[in-house]
Amino acid sequence: MMAGVLTWLSAPAALFVASIGAISVFKAVYIDKRELKSACVGGDSKVPLGFVSLTENLMMVGMAIWMLSKL
Repeated sequence: MMAGVLTWLSAPAALFVASIGAISVFKAVYIDKRELKSACVGGDSKVPLGFVSLTENLMMVGMAIWMLSKL
């Protein structure tokens, strides 16, 4: 995506994957009220992983939409 190669393929793929991720995180954290723990630091951190993951996925959705608008 950063190279700008095959944007017509990578942007819709990113939109699809990020949308599914955002919906999954939103459902798990805000509807099911589950607490996500980060496995990369042993699950002992106090980082609000649900908010961080949701923000990451929403930014990827925004990036994909922006790339599609530039086509």
